[in-house]
Amino acid sequence: MATYNKITPEIAAQLRAVVGKRFYEKESVDPNYSHDEMPIYGKYMPEAAVDVETTEEVSEIMKICSANRIPVTCRGAGTGLVGGCVPLAGGLVLCTKRMNKILGYDMDNLVVRIQPGVLLKDLAADALAHGLMYPPDPGEKTATVGGNISTNAGGMRAVKYGVTRDYVLALTVVLADGRIIELGKSVCKTSSGYSLLHLMIGSEGTLGIITEMTMKLIPKPICDVSCLVPFRDVESCIHFVPKIKLANLDPQSIEFMDADIVTSSAAFTGNPIFPEHVKNEDVGASVLVTFVGADDDELDQKMIRLGQIAKEADALDVLVVATSSNKKSAWAARSSFLTAIEADTKLIDEMDVVVPVDKIPAFLIYIRALGDENGIRIRNFGHAGDGNLHIYCCSNDLEEEEFKRRVKIIMDKAYTKCAELQGQVSGEHSIGHAKMVYLRESVGEDVFRLMGEIKAVFDPDCILNPGKVCDSAFSV
Repeated sequence: MATYNKITPEIAAQLRAVVGKRFYEKESVDPNYSHDEMPIYGKYMPEAAVDVETTEEVSEIMKICSANRIPVTCRGAGTGLVGGCVPLAGGLVLCTKRMNKILGYDMDNLVVRIQPGVLLKDLAADALAHGLMYPPDPGEKTATVGGNISTNAGGMRAVKYGVTRDYVLALTVVLADGRIIELGKSVCKTSSGYSLLHLMIGSEGTLGIITEMTMKLIPKPICDVSCLVPFRDVESCIHFVPKIKLANLDPQSIEFMDADIVTSSAAFTGNPIFPEHVKNEDVGASVLVTFVGADDDELDQKMIRLGQIAKEADALDVLVVATSSNKKSAWAARSSFLTAIEADTKLIDEMDVVVPVDKIPAFLIYIRALGDENGIRIRNFGHAGDGNLHIYCCSNDLEEEEFKRRVKIIMDKAYTKCAELQGQVSGEHSIGHAKMVYLRESVGEDVFRLMGEIKAVFDPDCILNPGKVCDSAFSV
């Protein structure tokens, strides 16, 4: 197990010399730095924190921490759901929220340079103002793009455009010992040795600290339309999803929702945008589909084809979300699903497994049965187009320890079932410390050991985000 030193007054003075009043210790440390948005995974206060503004500051801080074996946990907005940015080992929290500048666009090459603290919603809006689009669309719009890169966030448009990884062209990274390296270039293809750039993406701050990014953009779509396709049951709904793809409709997103989450969202937002009954029949589940195109004629043809295959699949109807305000309401309601669950739930834990699309019904049936057996309410929604399910274990009646005991039973069996279905532990929320044991079981000892050996090359003293992803040497 790795051993670390405490931040002495002398070390604190060195850190303060780098960032001035942006160094905090003891009672002045923001208590939010002790947890992320899934507090069931614990709160761990750091000894100190720094808010950094430049690559050079990060480099100097890492030189100090490396020389003194001080653990460092990098943090953005703290919107993660797997305990990835919590300082398990105490030490120093290095927060990049003040590194929030959009540094400039290259309109000829359709790229933008930004700092890691830029919020997803701000980059998306600014790109649109330039006639461009940043395609990744994770649900938490107040997350930082640096955090999205660190977890390889996906989101609702991944079925058409891919995930965050597909839009990272270059990174500036500070290593554990303070060295500054440049990874990648502003080009769209490379066959130039090992891709350390892609190794850094999704590494959750365990290999280096990202301080600048060059991101690929695309032209803003000219027009779009969303359609809601309701079904009587989950199985019929999910079986419809591959038919959308096979019909060559090229959807921008295909989102899945069952009746339970629709009811919760309506109660939370006060806006029952998704119908619970269609043609005097109960809606068991629906898919929300978005298409983009060059003109209205193209979209009309896609909607006609969607209607044809929906009828063949015995859908209850195809409801066009026509006006701009209705589209905003529909997608705002979809984005509120997790918030709606949190609003009426005392204890919550989550998994974001990804399985082959045709295995979604089998997995959902299995997980609901596990919930019933263990007295835990299961809530779920997800990205039907790519098989990424967001599943929440919820309770308002149990004490926390009993809740954790029951949830562990469910998750142990659920992740085993996920592996049987050829799925993966995480589709976009990443591993943190909460899912490390399931990652190890999923990939096997040889692969897990190789991950640890890669970590040791970048961070031999294991001071970067200890206890996360593959760092089994440190545990809480």
